[in-house]
Amino acid sequence: MTTAAFDARPPRRPAIQLSEWIKNPAVLLLPAAGFLAFIYLLPLIDLGRISVSGPTWSVYFERVFSVPLYWESLLRTMQISLTVACLCLVLGYPTALLIHRSRGIVQVLIATAIVLPYFIAILIRTYAWMVLLGRNGPINKLMAALGVFAEPAQLLFNRGSVLLGMTAVLLPLMVLSIYASVARLDQSLARAALAAGAGPIAVFWRVLFPLTLPGVGAGFLLVFVTALGFFITPTLLGGPGDQMFAMHITQQADFATSEGFLQSLAVVLLVITLAVVGIAGRFLGFEFIWGGGKLSDSVEKPTAVAAQSATDGRRSLASAIADVIGWPLLRLAGHLPASFGTWTVRLMGGLVVAGLILPIVVVMIISFSSATYLTFPPPSFSLRWYEKFFSDSNWMSAFWNSLVIASMSACIAVTLGASAAMGIVRSRIKGKSAIMLLLVSPVIVPPVVLGLSLYSLFLRFDLVGSMWGLAAAHAIGGLPLVVVILSAALQAVDPRLEQAAAVHGASPLTVFRTVTLPAIAPGLAAATFFAFLHSFDELVLSLFLSSAHLRTLPLMLWADINYQLNPVLAVVSTLEVLLVVGGIALARPVLTRSRGVA
Repeated sequence: MTTAAFDARPPRRPAIQLSEWIKNPAVLLLPAAGFLAFIYLLPLIDLGRISVSGPTWSVYFERVFSVPLYWESLLRTMQISLTVACLCLVLGYPTALLIHRSRGIVQVLIATAIVLPYFIAILIRTYAWMVLLGRNGPINKLMAALGVFAEPAQLLFNRGSVLLGMTAVLLPLMVLSIYASVARLDQSLARAALAAGAGPIAVFWRVLFPLTLPGVGAGFLLVFVTALGFFITPTLLGGPGDQMFAMHITQQADFATSEGFLQSLAVVLLVITLAVVGIAGRFLGFEFIWGGGKLSDSVEKPTAVAAQSATDGRRSLASAIADVIGWPLLRLAGHLPASFGTWTVRLMGGLVVAGLILPIVVVMIISFSSATYLTFPPPSFSLRWYEKFFSDSNWMSAFWNSLVIASMSACIAVTLGASAAMGIVRSRIKGKSAIMLLLVSPVIVPPVVLGLSLYSLFLRFDLVGSMWGLAAAHAIGGLPLVVVILSAALQAVDPRLEQAAAVHGASPLTVFRTVTLPAIAPGLAAATFFAFLHSFDELVLSLFLSSAHLRTLPLMLWADINYQLNPVLAVVSTLEVLLVVGGIALARPVLTRSRGVA
């Protein structure tokens, strides 16, 4: 009786369901989701709560839009960001074409000249332009030698220097976005148009440009959104009339009585940024943020027809715009020689390459100067400033702090990002694009907004001025880099290899260690390096979350740039450049071996 009753019991389905649930790759998304929910989303929600905590919910926002100082600064920010995006587009498109049309070692050198500055800290690139445009800088000396200037001109601290500096900093974003679109084009389309009798300029306007509009739009929006949160470059290169909106947030943060109003400033900037991204995502798809296509969901076929219809609609709109604007221009351009377009691309692309590389080269040369002030060319060469840097306990302490914090932050970002990438690529969960948008969304939040929101959270947990606190904060920005890089690496791995190993009895951990990990090792190495570099260069979050007892290298550099300009700063900049070049050089053998195995 007891045995029969026991045998009649239903099977223990909950235990089996739990086991199956644990084996589901989607579970790997939970660590990253929990981390972002606590240290990213929760502080932003709390920021919004404080901004409406006044006598009435709108009192602080009314002040933002009624005080001319803030309202005019907001309009100025929009204007500067739009101008910078237009300048990047005008200069970036020919540069992308130049990379695409080049071959061999020339293409490698041009692409390196564009990509390398992108990974160098914004503070260092801005400092390079301060050196280049200074009264004793090479531009002033060249103009004086040519007789253009009778005496050194004031090239700094005006709107022109702000636009120049911001354009130089953000230009690689535009070039890479457009180049990715140009590289995917079917070259037979252009050849067919040429065979049909169309001129080179007509082929560009009727074939090339309409088909690359998604890349143009993505680059334009990325530059515009990033520029909205800028304050480092405008602060160092601009004058009193060039203050951008983010600068008011950092200034108000020094006053304890500004709580509530300070948060409303941040919320206004955040809402504008999200609104721009939301509108752009409606037309381009949110994939433009991470530069990829839609991730395949478990249910994909029913939407294929709709997606094709939307694509056709975008193409029709692009063609209509090209027709309305382009035909009058084509009639005028038809009188130009065929070589005009080729030389335009070469000249503008060469100008961009020189503008990105020249400031860095000048700073590296100045680091070996024997002079006690910034001047170019140096009167003589010496290692005195390197000796000063390595013998200064403050600089070395800041360097080791940055090294330790960056290593900790990279470990956090890679651990969580690798897990999330596995979960999003290998699972059959629905809404992968929405999940990916959440994982990479920190890159679109202005750093000053994120830093201000984290400050309140870190105060509660006594993390302000701690290494672990700074490492965790820096990992918020490193996590999207890791997810994007490893997701691309995982999508290139044939899942049938993993399935074959599992069928032969290998556990999930063994499959990952023996099959998946060796295949994604190059991507993992790259993700680790870029996560480390992101933390090593991070300034804005450190301004909010550091303390007098914990100074990082960017904080020391920021303080000295605002206080005095001397060749020690050029030494720090040179070491930063060597770090980037060295990291890329060390990664190349790994990438080469991976191609050889493949």
